[in-house]
Amino acid sequence: MILRAPANGIEIAYETFGSPEHRPLLLIMGLGAQLIHWDDELCELLADRGHHVVRFDNRDAGESTHLNGVPVPAFGGDGQVPYLLDDMADDTAGLLDALGWESAHVVGASLGGMIAQTLAIRHPRRVRTLTSIMSTPGPQAAPPTEAAMAVLMSPAARDRESAIRQSVAAWEVIGSPGFPLDRERIAQVAGLSYDRSYDPAGTGRQLAGIIASGDRTPLLKELTVPTLVLHGEADQLVPLSGGIATAEAIPGARLITFPGMGHDLPCPLWPEIVGAIDELTAAER
Repeated sequence: MILRAPANGIEIAYETFGSPEHRPLLLIMGLGAQLIHWDDELCELLADRGHHVVRFDNRDAGESTHLNGVPVPAFGGDGQVPYLLDDMADDTAGLLDALGWESAHVVGASLGGMIAQTLAIRHPRRVRTLTSIMSTPGPQAAPPTEAAMAVLMSPAARDRESAIRQSVAAWEVIGSPGFPLDRERIAQVAGLSYDRSYDPAGTGRQLAGIIASGDRTPLLKELTVPTLVLHGEADQLVPLSGGIATAEAIPGARLITFPGMGHDLPCPLWPEIVGAIDELTAAER
């Protein structure tokens, strides 16, 4: 069931799995992605390991507040951006307030990893552990390949069917070459995403915020939070250098890389991913 909460002057849509008595675990999704991109089965696996899981839509995605009518800055331009990663991290802190969580174990994927890093920097007492997945401390640490950049800058789809086809084509490029591509599941999630909210302008505003937020490396070096960094060795959108740079920046961070994994979370790797997260969060109970 989708719930809603006020946070940082906007409204956040979220969903929960597991018992409120268990370890609080907050999942933050990536660029233009919605809470449903955290698979139900993956959330249930995390809940079965003793976590109270919350997944949510970032601003400008899904059923959370969209800044409709706010112009999208030109890519590479010098115009003022509507918001930064700082604001998205403050949204997340506001959601923690609404949930009644003084702190939580925080897991972020891609843009979600950048938000999670920024949350740990701005609100260190709110983050019990940090897991940064297929992310980077700054755009320059892991520039996309030419093929991935073409996916990132592809024109908006015209309708639901073209959005589904475009999503499948995108994951054929940036997905995991070492694992079977589940086109049926990708198409299903793409259709649900379109039905919930298709907002290419919102994705553009998020991307502008990433670029304008710059490099977090100096601030990450000051963190003391227990940190896990997970990254695919075949990631074209945020290459492995981003995960290495993140782990090198955060003192004591543990880096785990996966051969054949691209910019997604292949089902065969879920047990290992969930196990690594569980080991981290259980140690900090």
